Amino acid sequence: MESTLNQLVECVDANGNAVGTAPKLDVHLDGTLHRAISVFVFDDEGNELLQQRALSKYHAPGLWSNTVCSHPYPGESPRDAAYRRLKEELNMEAELCEVFVMRYRADVGEGLVEHEYDHVFVARALSEPKPNPEEVQAVRWMTKQEVSEGIANTPSAFTPWFRLAHEEVLNSLKTADHDRAKMMLTPQGDRATFLYEAFIAAAALPV
Repeated sequence: MESTLNQLVECVDANGNAVGTAPKLDVHLDGTLHRAISVFVFDDEGNELLQQRALSKYHAPGLWSNTVCSHPYPGESPRDAAYRRLKEELNMEAELCEVFVMRYRADVGEGLVEHEYDHVFVARALSEPKPNPEEVQAVRWMTKQEVSEGIANTPSAFTPWFRLAHEEVLNSLKTADHDRAKMMLTPQGDRATFLYEAFIAAAALPV
């Protein structure tokens, strides 16, 4: 765990430009904006793959979240990081499509803050997940409606970044509007900015 917390992440400015590096634990203690990835995997029927974070995670342990959420290494592309973490966490293959960037800040408990410039991907599963128990407590395929209802009914069971991004991910499967940018406030007060920079059509994915 100690070596993981000391891994370097890429710090960025509000436009996503790299401005340096810092240990992962430090940026979550002081709230420094840093680069991240989130992957939302769907099967050919449009079901969504959720993971329950391992109980050993240093923040948000045991909460349900999107398929993969992590950080690129400094200098690593978000896409390469997404493929890497799919293999490391779930030993899984998928076709990736980056759909938007989400800049958000959220309290994740124990004095820690997530302040991320988050590259969000949708993906089609090419294999079944084989969870790494050091990373993932459990996985579950759910319909989009089941996920939306779960977030609405028991938001505390889900990570804040997942709550912020989920409906916008579903919207990304239905539209190719490049120009939108909007603020979202959840009932918990979490805030995110959605930045549509380079939408790649995801129309082939089931909706």
